[in-house]
Amino acid sequence: MKLLIRQRMFSWTDSYDVYDEAGVARYEVRAELLTLGHQIHIYQKGTGREVGSIHQHLLTLLPRFDIVIGGQVQGTVSRELTLFRPRYSVDYRGWEVAGDFLGWDYRVTSGGRPVMTISKEVLNWTDTYVLDVPDPENEMPGLLLVIAIDAANCGKI
Repeated sequence: MKLLIRQRMFSWTDSYDVYDEAGVARYEVRAELLTLGHQIHIYQKGTGREVGSIHQHLLTLLPRFDIVIGGQVQGTVSRELTLFRPRYSVDYRGWEVAGDFLGWDYRVTSGGRPVMTISKEVLNWTDTYVLDVPDPENEMPGLLLVIAIDAANCGKI
């Protein structure tokens, strides 16, 4: 299954709409406006039910984010100190993340088996990412990971 993550053009905060392969809206991603650090919520389209959120740790040298599902922290994404290319430490579901984060072309594996790939589409008015997830059970956790990495790239304090 593929998900298309499209940033909204006119928005005060990080806001995305997430569509499936058929173009049906599946999720809505909204960041809180007046907060210190990123506080991002993911809602199921149609029901409005929150399925997860991303919360930035404050007072850290480099960005660090908790991935929260059902009110419980399920993992963390931390940006590491590097000179030229961004690198992240991911402690989430036993997944490993590798690839070109700057170009938004990376893959996620678990025990050497592919979990998903993420790529950025070019020639769009807004940031648009394609999340290719073979196992539907990894769809929502994978979406949360992508949003956490995107937040780590933004650098909001």
